[in-house]
Parts: sequence; structure tokens; C-alpha cells
Amino acid sequence: MGPRGFFKIYQDLLVRRPYFVQAVQTGVLMAAGDVISQSAVEKTPLTSIDVARTLRFSSIGFFVVGPVMRFWYGILAKHIGRTGKTVALKKVFFDQVFFAPCILCVILIAIAVLKGKNVEAVKEELKLNYLDVLITSYTIWPFVQIFNFYFVPLHYQVLLVQTVALFWNTYLSWKTQRKRMLEKIKKLE
Repeated sequence: MGPRGFFKIYQDLLVRRPYFVQAVQTGVLMAAGDVISQSAVEKTPLTSIDVARTLRFSSIGFFVVGPVMRFWYGILAKHIGRTGKTVALKKVFFDQVFFAPCILCVILIAIAVLKGKNVEAVKEELKLNYLDVLITSYTIWPFVQIFNFYFVPLHYQVLLVQTVALFWNTYLSWKTQRKRMLEKIKKLE
């Protein structure tokens, strides 16, 4: 099967099962971001990748981020509109002011909980990472979302965002594991 055949199957599935397709692609891309973080950024050999960590990160994409993003983009399309410059700018405003801070908080909490952290440790992780991650997101996502909401049809918007998010997920994975890496380095000293 060639690329056209694969794309046709993807389009058909996207129309019939949009939430499932968005969940799968988000989970896969979050897993890829975590593997890139471990191998390229943290310099972990591929044979020593923390598979459990990758599965935890991926599950957040599959069960939370993908479906929630698809739902959110549908809400924006329904209540704000689908096309036009003003519509795109309004969507970016609502996305960045309301959705981004909330979804980042949910993701950071989910990462900490899936690592087995208790409530106090989750709060500490949020203090350590949330503001920094949110500020970094504002240097990237408003520009991506302007393009996304203005040029990309609704059913491909999550795919575009998740493609860009491959790099974002790499950063997010690294950022949320940084404290753990520093603790490992101290133990080695």
C-alpha cells in the first residue's frame, strides 16, 4: 500500500471515528516525543529507554489530550465559527487564555500521578514546572494556532497540532523528568 492508500484509510477513519483516531495519533506522537527526549536529549541508549515512562506519557495523550483537543476544537468551531481571520484570532484567544493553561495543568498533574506521586509531591511538581511550561508554550503555540485555525480544516487540526507537538512533547517529557535526572546525577557523585 502506498502513501495515497494509507492517507485514504486515515481520512476514512478520521470521518468515521474522529475521537479514536485523534486519541491514537496523539498517544503515538507523545510516545515518540518521550523516546526522543530520552534518547536524544537525555542521552539514554535506545536499549535502556524507560518503556514504562513512555507508556505513561503516551497514555496521557491517548486517554486525555487527543480526545479533549478534538472536543475543544469542535466547541470552538461550533460557537465561534470555522473560517475567516477574525474567527481564527478569536479561536487563538480562547485557546490560549482558557484551554492552554487548563490542559497543561492536567498534563502535569497526570504525569506526576502516573509516576506515583502523592498530593504534596504533585503540588511540588506543579510549582516546579507549571509557570515555566506555560510561558514556554506562549512562545510557540499562538503562532501555530493562528496558522491552524485559519488554514487547516477542523478534522486535521489535531493532527497538525500533534505533529508540531512532537517537539513540544520532547520538551515536556524532558522538563517533567529533569528533577529526577538531577537526583540521579547527585547519586552518582
